[in-house]
Order: sequence, then C-alpha cells, then structure tokens
Amino acid sequence: MRYLILSDIHGNWEGLEAVLRDAEGDYEQVLCCGDLVGYGADPNRVVDWVRERANLVVRGNHDKGCAGLDDLEWFNPVARAAANWTSQSLTPDNLAYLRNLPKGPAVMDSFQILHGSPLDEDDYLVSNFAITQVAPYLERQLSFFGHTHLQGGFLCHRNGVIRLRRPEGAESREVIELENDGLYLINPGSVGQPRDGDPRAGYLIYDSDARLVEFRRVPYDIRAAQAKIRAAGLSELLADRLEFGN
Repeated sequence: MRYLILSDIHGNWEGLEAVLRDAEGDYEQVLCCGDLVGYGADPNRVVDWVRERANLVVRGNHDKGCAGLDDLEWFNPVARAAANWTSQSLTPDNLAYLRNLPKGPAVMDSFQILHGSPLDEDDYLVSNFAITQVAPYLERQLSFFGHTHLQGGFLCHRNGVIRLRRPEGAESREVIELENDGLYLINPGSVGQPRDGDPRAGYLIYDSDARLVEFRRVPYDIRAAQAKIRAAGLSELLADRLEFGN
C-alpha cells in the first residue's frame, strides 16, 4: 500500500494543491497528522478536501483551538488572531468535523500517526533526548508525526538516535529504506507553513510493501497564498514567513 502522508496544512490551499499535483498517481490512501487549519486563508477549502479524500486524520492543536476545544490563551497573539478568524470563517459542518477528529496516536495497519508526542499531543519532538524519552511508549515500530513543521525524523535503536536525511538545497526527494530493527519517528514536514528554512511544501510517500519512505518538497504559488492572507486581514507576519520557510 502506498500512502500520501501530510501534516500541518494550515489552511494553505496553494501548498496542498501543489502537493496533490506532484503526488498524483503515486498513492492509494491519504493520512494526515493534524493541523488542517490555522494561519492560512483557505480553511474551508482544505477541510472540504480532507473530509472527502483522507482515510485517517488526527487532530492538531490548531484544529482543537479553532474548533473551541482548547483555550487560545496559550497561543501567541498572531496565532490567536488567526485561530479566531478561522473559527468565524469555517462552515458549521467543517467546525463539527474538526471537533470530532480523534486524538493521536491512531493506528493504521502496521504503523501509527500522531500530531505531537505519543505522551502529549501538544508536545514538540525536536531533539534526540526527546526521542529517547518517548521511545518506550511507542505502540508501533513506525510512527508518523507533525507539529514541528520540520521535515525529517529519527531512528532510535541500540546505537542511539540517528537523524534521517531530508531533501536539502535544490533536492526535491530523499528516499529512506526502513531497517527491520529500531523505532522510527518520521515527520512528513509541513504542507502549508514549513519552518526548516525551505519554503517549498513538504510531504512524504510511504510504501508499506517495499518499506520505503520518500520525503518530497515541491514549490507552490506562495504569492497567491500571501495575497489571500493579506486580503483576509490576517497578520502580515503570516504572509511574509511563507517566503522564507521559517
């Protein structure tokens, strides 16, 4: 089975549209590690597509916040304003969909998907130390997570924690062949707001039969996404950062 694995779309239709064009014909099922909305100006268009096409989705912190399931006081002012705008912009059906998204981890065949950490869906997994702390609690050898907006991941085995290579510079793809031993925590990257210094939309294809993970990056119409953010009256920062991938 070939899976298209997405995360952190954040209402960016242009980013999602570019990913779908790039991945066309290369997958059979769609999974999402959360944060469909927040920051971007197309929350309904994104949620409509996910509702129709995704096979499994777990909630992210922005999904919770925009759906009224979480206190927005701990969001920074820019994120809070965007969440309030998103809440007011979403259709009743899409708000209900977000409210009913499951909390991760969620098991899919021989692997699982989650948003943050298996111990706390709102925690960030960015360091080798954090990986060693959560490894004993993983329910599957392979887990896909989001939240950090950093494409890549970790292999945790008897020799310690190894960071997985992602596409860099002009590269658009990086293939990882999974080993039989060890635990993998893999982040597909952010479709709608990358923060690893690469403004291209990030995602991955997982071939469960061949045990191959392919990280991908694809350029998209950043100017159009920025124009929509500005037209919606959202923070200029949200538009500017798309250009730099931070």
